[in-house]
Amino acid sequence: MYIVAIAWIYVALMMAVAEAFHPLGTVLGAIITFLLYGLGPVSLVLYIMGAPQRRKRARAREAAELVEPDAGGHAAADPIAPVGKKT
Repeated sequence: MYIVAIAWIYVALMMAVAEAFHPLGTVLGAIITFLLYGLGPVSLVLYIMGAPQRRKRARAREAAELVEPDAGGHAAADPIAPVGKKT
C-alpha cells in the first residue's frame, strides 16, 4: 500500500517540478499542483485505508477498559455503605 503512495507522491513531485521550470509556469502553480494532485489525494486514501486498523485499536482499547476499569490499585467505592440519613 505504501509503495503506491510513494510512487504517487513522486509523480506529483515531478509534475510540480515541471510546472516550476516551465517558461509559462510559476512556483505557486507548482506548489498548488503538488498539494492538490499529490498530498491531498494520498492523505485521503491513506486515511480511508487505515480505518479498519483504527477501529480495531479502538475496540481493543475499549475491551481493555472493560477488563480493568480501575487500574489505580485501590477500591473503586467506599467499603462502608451508609446505613441511613441523619437529619
